[in-house]
Amino acid sequence: MTRLATTDDLDALMAALPTEIVERLRSFADRSDLLEVVMDLGRQPEARFTHGEEVLLEREVTESDITHVIEHIGAFGDDNRAGIERTLHRISAIRNRAGKVVGLTCRIGRAVFGTIDIIRDIVEGGQSVLLLGRPGVGKTTMLREVARVLADDLGKRVIVVDTSNEIAGDGDIPHPGIGDARRMQVRTPTDQHNVMIEAVENHMPEVIVIDEIGTELEAQAARTIAERGVQLVGTAHGNTLDNLMLNPTLSDLVGGIQPVTLGDEEARRRGTQKTVLERKAPPTFDVLVEIVERDRVIVHRSVAETVDAILRGHMVPPEQRWREDGELRAQTKYDYQISDTGSGNPAFAPLEPTGGFGAFSRNRAGGQLGGGGLRPLPGRTQRASRTLPGERLSGERLSGERIDGGDSRAALEQAMRDASAPPPDLDRPVGASRPASAAARSQRPLSLFAFGVSRKRLEQAVREMGVPVTSARDLDDADAVVTLRNYYRRKPSALREAESNGVPIYVLKTNTMQQMENLLASLFDLEADPSEAALRETSEAIGLVQASGRPVELMPQNAYVRRLQHQMAERNNLMSRSRGAEPNRRVELLPDEGRAWR
Repeated sequence: MTRLATTDDLDALMAALPTEIVERLRSFADRSDLLEVVMDLGRQPEARFTHGEEVLLEREVTESDITHVIEHIGAFGDDNRAGIERTLHRISAIRNRAGKVVGLTCRIGRAVFGTIDIIRDIVEGGQSVLLLGRPGVGKTTMLREVARVLADDLGKRVIVVDTSNEIAGDGDIPHPGIGDARRMQVRTPTDQHNVMIEAVENHMPEVIVIDEIGTELEAQAARTIAERGVQLVGTAHGNTLDNLMLNPTLSDLVGGIQPVTLGDEEARRRGTQKTVLERKAPPTFDVLVEIVERDRVIVHRSVAETVDAILRGHMVPPEQRWREDGELRAQTKYDYQISDTGSGNPAFAPLEPTGGFGAFSRNRAGGQLGGGGLRPLPGRTQRASRTLPGERLSGERLSGERIDGGDSRAALEQAMRDASAPPPDLDRPVGASRPASAAARSQRPLSLFAFGVSRKRLEQAVREMGVPVTSARDLDDADAVVTLRNYYRRKPSALREAESNGVPIYVLKTNTMQQMENLLASLFDLEADPSEAALRETSEAIGLVQASGRPVELMPQNAYVRRLQHQMAERNNLMSRSRGAEPNRRVELLPDEGRAWR
């Protein structure tokens, strides 16, 4: 891990302050924790530290004190901010109604090298990153270090759009804290969006760094930059992702939110009102980082996926990263909470309490929404004589009974607990097809009639699942019928005849292999959840590595499942690493002591 190094040029700021205040400041031993010096006319000057505030003088601030500071700093801009040349300090003015300066906030600017180690892998990945956090938590400091690392260490063409000269300091020569990155100053804050577009059109950057995106025009300019293929790293006003979603001015940074009116059938199928909220467009930023403290952040790896989940009443657990004893650590933050409204209700009404995962899951194709099971058709209930596994909810068993506690991800958590125990059988190779279950072996071949469904795909799914199923050529020879939802709604004569004869009808949402495999897995009590199957595979592989001392490579999985696999390896004192590129990125287990950070 890179050691943190700080440069603050504090002497340059002290040279601009009155002598009495400077002498008092030098008496403090912890000047490295100094944040601001506040001077208000007619009040005692104060120094603000990370641990609290200290009064600097017994006397009150006079006009001569304020004039002394103004004469030793640069000129104030339209945003009432000034600086000291070639430093990162910021002096902000408070004016009276006549425009006279009656108060100053002298904020100490520091270049801290090594602060982005905690998110360096994300920044180097080329994705656009948005940083959020309360004032003073270190957003600009981290942004400055991002510009330096991308320009110096990775050799990219980086342009810093510096509206208030806070990133690269005051004066025409930028502060060394941004390395070889170039800096474009903004004449007036209202012109920031034009300078952002100018940077892309005139200077061919690979990366644009921008601080404090705060207006609708700036949000639109950021979208334009991202759509041109330029990596964008910026900060915005807000503490958390849902704060940004509730902000009508800046919500476009995460895709925007719009009300959508559903049809009667779709509303009944979803079990919601007819008017719902949905994401309007692809997010401007791919990744969002909430800076909780200087050494602790929360990372939302996929902004689009997380926003969609929140709007549908679910939650994708983010990743929490922190520094501890000089080491970088990470874990999935399952207890992540969204903000409450003034009345104490969740900020998004459909969102359930976040004690668990909700019903959200990913499909096998790499993390798309809604892959965890289908809702029942409108107005239909499951009969005791005919279950519809293709239509079951992700939180239901085949028998129709819910998992204890109503937690739709309890099955996955139970799989993790089972996977931690020694595997009962390690005779077959990892990743090989599972032997048929007792239920599958004990039954005669089941004859399925495909109505409106690809027979070739169904037969391929049967072969891959290894279940005793045959494809019926005639409805009279079938034990059950498989059809699509749109056919079932229209009720052609063949389906009406099957219903009248008591033949079970299994309804699929789409004509895909995944839907057919889910159906077959439900019929024969096999593992349909890819996450659960992946964890069981990991458990078997752990046993093989411990027994043989040789590395084992697992099947490709999405980022969430890979994180669970890394956690399982760490609990069993094994080293693990991810290899390959998406969508074939996979985990390899190695016979060595696990590491705290991957």
